[in-house]
Amino acid sequence: MNVAEWILVVMLSVTLLIFLIVGIILFVKLIDVSKEMKKVMVESQDIAKNANGIVSNVKGMTSIGGTMEMFVDKYINPKLKEKIKERKEDGGRKAEE
Repeated sequence: MNVAEWILVVMLSVTLLIFLIVGIILFVKLIDVSKEMKKVMVESQDIAKNANGIVSNVKGMTSIGGTMEMFVDKYINPKLKEKIKERKEDGGRKAEE
């Protein structure tokens, strides 16, 4: 091999080594970032659950919120359950015919 070829091989080898080291460092940093993202997701889920609890409490304390909740629980939910039951029964009859 000529001297020029050896110089090119050395330059390519050094470049490959640099990219390999940078790639390994980047991969390790991405793993660390993914661990941090997992922690953030867990914390945000806890915050969302707490916020939902607070909203439920505030909704129950307000007069219109409590009234609407009672109305839905006493009148709308039973009627919806009846309709669902009727549709299931009608579906069974249609399948038999």
